[in-house]
Amino acid sequence: MNKFLQFFATGKDIPQIKDSAEINSLYKKNRMKVLLSITFGYGLLYTSRLALSIVKKPLIDGGIFDANDLGLIGSGIFYGYAFGKLINGVIADHVNAKRFMAVGIFMSAIVNLLMGWTILLWLWIVLWAINGWFQGYGAPSSVVSLTNWFSNRERGRYYGIWSSSHSIGEGLTFVVIAAFVSYFGWQAGFITPGILGIFVALAVYYFLQDRPQTLGLPPIADWTNDHAEPIKEKPVKNTFHSQLKILKMPSIWIIGLASATMYITRYAISSWGILYLQEEKGFSLIEAGSILGVHTIAGIVGCIAYGYISDKMFHAKRPPVTLIFGLLEILAISVIFFGPEGNTVLLTAAFILYGFTLSGLLAVLGGLFAVDIAPKNASGAVLGFIGVFSYLSAAMQEQISGFLIENGKTVIDGVNKYDFSNVLIFWVGASVVSMILAASLWRVKISD
Repeated sequence: MNKFLQFFATGKDIPQIKDSAEINSLYKKNRMKVLLSITFGYGLLYTSRLALSIVKKPLIDGGIFDANDLGLIGSGIFYGYAFGKLINGVIADHVNAKRFMAVGIFMSAIVNLLMGWTILLWLWIVLWAINGWFQGYGAPSSVVSLTNWFSNRERGRYYGIWSSSHSIGEGLTFVVIAAFVSYFGWQAGFITPGILGIFVALAVYYFLQDRPQTLGLPPIADWTNDHAEPIKEKPVKNTFHSQLKILKMPSIWIIGLASATMYITRYAISSWGILYLQEEKGFSLIEAGSILGVHTIAGIVGCIAYGYISDKMFHAKRPPVTLIFGLLEILAISVIFFGPEGNTVLLTAAFILYGFTLSGLLAVLGGLFAVDIAPKNASGAVLGFIGVFSYLSAAMQEQISGFLIENGKTVIDGVNKYDFSNVLIFWVGASVVSMILAASLWRVKISD
């Protein structure tokens, strides 16, 4: 056990390098390695999370599971992820991020491989919950790496780049994994990301870096001369006490609730969007995957744009940009769900706008704003805390959506038909509540 814990322990600080040119060179080189590792590593990890979204219709049509069953299975990963992200977020503040993240990706890959070889309902629920736990290694490790290697004034931009990773993963899932499923059957939806995940874990282990101080570099705030304004109250330096401090911050709780309601809509589209486009709009699996794939490309741009706009145009003030993105996101999903029938161009344009705005909201409410205002040595913990709200909500969304969709089922000439009317009101209403909650945080300030 001691050797196991030592494997994850962060490295010791070594004497700081004196040569400023060498410090600058090492920082620039390693910052790029860190950014690429967490962005593509976390993005490719997503393919091991979204496989179920692709195989829902083949499983329903094959009589293997119904919508209620799939809601239960889908909720398993979110319950596992909610608690995994919280606990692993607390742990991530104390460990070597590169090893922690690599192990999480590897174990998630193994679970996906196992999913491709069984059709037992209870085993799928258990395995998918375990997958959620190991998925919870990824985001805290990434955010701890971001706070270690990127300073306050630039964090929005680089957080936006990292947050685009979910769009990369979703795009690969909705287009590439969907194609594999179409040609090789539902098992390929799990086996393909499982094999990919093993190689990704090895790459992350090789390229990601521990804290700058373990390489003889100064803290990032010293290197960039980017310290926040002093806080009037006495700062808390101990990591554990800083983690406890976030529980006493009302703004963190409000961010958690805003993220929770935003995640209802987010995972409604990610988990049920393929089935919705197939059942309500009449698209094939590859066509539906392609439309969702377009929205993920827009999401990459949206994440980066949100970080840049909030950093450069609003001086790291997040609420104004959040309100703009929230209004446009509600407009987009209203067109998607209630717009005129048969207009594929308008539907695709709405998905592009939705992807652009939702990804910006995901970046800020899913972690960036909380990381801004929490003590910096509790970045992993605050991300995990927000994750509990987000993914418990996503889990309940899966069960509620599955129930509403199954209750709207009718059988005509032996073919299942689904009415999405009730569930659409639930999905859109969640976005409205999220926007209102986020707007209440207008005066909250960044912490050091």
